[in-house]
Amino acid sequence: MAGSLAGSVGDKRFAPTLSLDPKQPCTKAYNAYIAASGHSAYATTAFVRVMDGYVLCGAKYNAPSQKAAEELAMKSCQSARAHYKVAAGGECLIAASK
Repeated sequence: MAGSLAGSVGDKRFAPTLSLDPKQPCTKAYNAYIAASGHSAYATTAFVRVMDGYVLCGAKYNAPSQKAAEELAMKSCQSARAHYKVAAGGECLIAASK
């Protein structure tokens, strides 16, 4: 039986851009990803300089598998891109999964 994945960064593909403010949505999502005990994933856009700059993200916690977590985190990130009408740049990528 596998142990808990809580506290694990998992397979880190790149270091996501995070705010130093723990109350920012993407920082909260990444911290929740680290704390999740099951298969989880964190997807984010690269930092985009438009006016103040922004980062969009998506996450899935405690999915049935790592692959499912990645797919759902990507869908969440892409949904944020659509919601905020980001047309150029800022493609969603999986930053880490476990």
